[in-house]
Amino acid sequence: MMETVYLNGEFLSKENAKISPDDRGFIFADGVYEVVKYYNGKPFRYDDHLVRLKHSLSEIAIDYPGLDSLKVIFAELLSKNTLIDKHAGVYLQITRGENKRVHHFPTEVVPTVYAFSFELPSFTEKLKNGIRVITHEDIRWLRCDIKSVSLLANTMLYNKAVEAGAWECVLIRNGVVSEATHSSILGVKNGVVITHPLSNLILPGISRKVVLEICSENNILFEERPILKSEFYDMDEIILAGTGSEITPIIQVDDKIIGNNKPGEITRFVQQKFFEKVNNST
Repeated sequence: MMETVYLNGEFLSKENAKISPDDRGFIFADGVYEVVKYYNGKPFRYDDHLVRLKHSLSEIAIDYPGLDSLKVIFAELLSKNTLIDKHAGVYLQITRGENKRVHHFPTEVVPTVYAFSFELPSFTEKLKNGIRVITHEDIRWLRCDIKSVSLLANTMLYNKAVEAGAWECVLIRNGVVSEATHSSILGVKNGVVITHPLSNLILPGISRKVVLEICSENNILFEERPILKSEFYDMDEIILAGTGSEITPIIQVDDKIIGNNKPGEITRFVQQKFFEKVNNST
């Protein structure tokens, strides 16, 4: 079956989707993106994704007036690619658009809007048994709150995890755990859930937000504060939270076993409540 994508107001086959080599997304990585997960045709936390997208666009001064039409576009993509009855993701990328190569933001340029859908199943085995991660210095820029298409540093760091046979790379900036290459990180110590406070140094993760909501709703103590690398290895539990990761237990960091080498009670409880929210939203 031929894959259908969306590009600048049209649904067309992927092989016929063409973007100019002068597009600033190609030349400068001058653009932002979002990935929304759909469970059997229903989006999870769509409004939160839209709020984050608006923030990213605003921070880099891209004016895109078509935000209200995105939900319909996403649903049509799922339908055209027969993904309505599956767990699927929709990737959206908005760049500043086509223009001659200049370093300032050009005026009167039309944004390039590209979206595609894809199967995004849950990683059932990893959700059940947990994963191993490595750590590395956070080499990314200082505006990690913007969901930028400039992901070279992220991919370099994630590749180190792949080479090490691990599932993710947890990033350390100035001795403090920030996040992973494409997920949020939350630790659990003495029954308290701990995660880096929102700032320019981390992405405002949607799943991170859901975890903290679950904590609030179920009287689980939580703190938004920096986690030192030195204390990270001594966490009782560690959670990887993201659109694709969902709620994945981390049972080993580098060579250090976390907890008793299996998912902990709070992680399991948060997993359960997370999927209850998913089911209630669909």
